[in-house]
Amino acid sequence: MLYGKPYGEADVQGPSDEQPERLAAHAPLGGHGGEQGEPAGRERALPPAPTPEQIVARALASVPSVPRLVGEAAVREIPREFGAGTRVETLWWRAASLRSGCPLVCVSSADGGVGRSVLTVGLGGLLALAVPDPVVAVDGTLRAWGGLEHRVARRTSSTVWDAVAADAGLTENAAAERLTQVGPTGLRVLVGESKLTAQRRPPTWPEMFGVIGHLRSVYRLALLDLPTADSTSTWRALGWSTVPVLVSRATVDGVQHTLRLLAHMRGAGLAHVPDRAVVVVMATTPSVAREVRAVEQLARQASAELVRVPYDPVLARADPLDPRALSKATRSALTEVAAAVIDRCPVEPAAVLSPGSSAPNGED
Repeated sequence: MLYGKPYGEADVQGPSDEQPERLAAHAPLGGHGGEQGEPAGRERALPPAPTPEQIVARALASVPSVPRLVGEAAVREIPREFGAGTRVETLWWRAASLRSGCPLVCVSSADGGVGRSVLTVGLGGLLALAVPDPVVAVDGTLRAWGGLEHRVARRTSSTVWDAVAADAGLTENAAAERLTQVGPTGLRVLVGESKLTAQRRPPTWPEMFGVIGHLRSVYRLALLDLPTADSTSTWRALGWSTVPVLVSRATVDGVQHTLRLLAHMRGAGLAHVPDRAVVVVMATTPSVAREVRAVEQLARQASAELVRVPYDPVLARADPLDPRALSKATRSALTEVAAAVIDRCPVEPAAVLSPGSSAPNGED
């Protein structure tokens, strides 16, 4: 089966998801994916890896619940680069009103090289400006190159592998803060592991889900930079997410591939993913062909919302990304993406009293 049941109902360990016997902090492992041979006669069955929801529920159960008051004092100031108006004001208000439980925003795509990592950092950086509490972005690409590491200035050598080794210690705020890098707008970033040695490696999927679950007990909002949606585990992560974000190139083929992915997920019983999905079309040239605009209309009908991010040379540079430094058109598009995400996150009831806000999509 290509997918698992949403919201943690299925075991996260698929046929290709190897779960190591123990963390490398205690026993060195070699190779990508952490596969480890066992001597004859010592093989033993492992229990299913807990889902991110199960892990964060256990962590939150040990923390006293404190009511979150929402008022004008809790809403952060809107940077002048993002202007004013009902749309941006409602975004900032709802961002300050997120319910406890840490919504999970998963960023994936049908194709590779479409700008998932740059969108994750740009979107996360904007949300870090709006959400009063820290926001975290995690490299979940499970590879030793690319990802988020080139989009944030490194203050320490810590990576996602150190988070795996920390295990339940990640539920302590000081430990989580020590392992993350900090972007220009305050976004916490857990970068991927770039080494492939006997001591360090990118994590396996069960380990990654464990890291996400622990971090969600610390941060108000989490973004996960996923690989392309061509594996069981990526589909499961999209199924668990509060808001799935699918990135596409601004080409006819790119948008059509996203359409096929949405159709496959509906056919596989995961209709809730395209029903909640925000499709982001990344332009790679200053102008977009008319044919692309036509196929975008089909993708808009097949998903919850579609936003095109215009070409911006700042996005093309492998440098730390500050959304305030983008062009006005790009900032506006990124604001629309952020608003589409926050509109689908559960918020406190007081958020509906903000100017111009309507019944929030993320509330039950």
